[in-house]
Amino acid sequence: MKNKLLSMLAALTLSASVSLVQAQTAPETVNIGYQKANIFALLKYRGSLEARFKTQGTRVRWIEFPAGPQMLEGLNVGSIDLAATGDAPPAFDQAAQAELVYLAHSPANPKTEAIVVAENSPVKSVAELKGKRVALNKGSDVNYLLVRALEQAGLSYKDITPVYLPPADARAAFQRGAVDAWVIWDPYLAEVETTLKARQIRNAEGLVPHYTFFLSSRRFADTYPQTAVNIIDELTRLSQWANQNRDEAAGVLSGSTGLSAAIWQRALARMPFGAQRMTPEVFREQQALADTFTRIRLLPVKVNVSTATWSQDKK
Repeated sequence: MKNKLLSMLAALTLSASVSLVQAQTAPETVNIGYQKANIFALLKYRGSLEARFKTQGTRVRWIEFPAGPQMLEGLNVGSIDLAATGDAPPAFDQAAQAELVYLAHSPANPKTEAIVVAENSPVKSVAELKGKRVALNKGSDVNYLLVRALEQAGLSYKDITPVYLPPADARAAFQRGAVDAWVIWDPYLAEVETTLKARQIRNAEGLVPHYTFFLSSRRFADTYPQTAVNIIDELTRLSQWANQNRDEAAGVLSGSTGLSAAIWQRALARMPFGAQRMTPEVFREQQALADTFTRIRLLPVKVNVSTATWSQDKK
């Protein structure tokens, strides 16, 4: 009788342990921040992540944001678990002592962001932006492009007047001539080139690599590492499909954003999708970005980017 009781207790203990492990490896809900125009939007509208997680009993909840900085605010306060942003927002987030980790990154895509001026603008080069009003989303990836482009042209950030606006407001200001230039990324770049015949005076080629980073709160990534890995795997699968089926991907993203498929085809022609685990070289490039922002005092403190290395990548 005693042995039978011990066996029953052992079985119950094992069952409880298995249930705990399952609970830790498969959350009830994954909250993902997305912008209408990024790869997470494509993943949302395709529905492949929901299909993959259905058997695990994990629900996917999508929360929309206008741009990367606002999305990482959501990551900080715990309203989302994962996000995809450009280069600069995570550095600003780290400066604010946010507990995030870099899960993966896209291929470099420097052609997808640029400084543009109106079709009939007298400005022909970055050097001619001296004393001009330049619209951009503060703390976004294009902020780094602008700084590097100005420095290459022999100017400093103090030589222009930055006008900090989110994309929709910046486009309106650009269209009515309230700003002299706009630093923006695709598909907004493709849209303003197509609709307003905006003219590029500099893109990011030869200046900055321009990655999309896939980020998570440290709590989520360390508590549910397999879920995080599965999401990166699904992004990799999706990227392979999107790179091989650009017209279909353009149609999906057109439905997401309301922009025409033709505009998306223009954007996707210069936008390689992918999801690759972080490397020391990419961390060094991201450190150069953070150091630049600290030097020009857009960041109030020095940031050690590598502190946001995921524990899975330290093994």
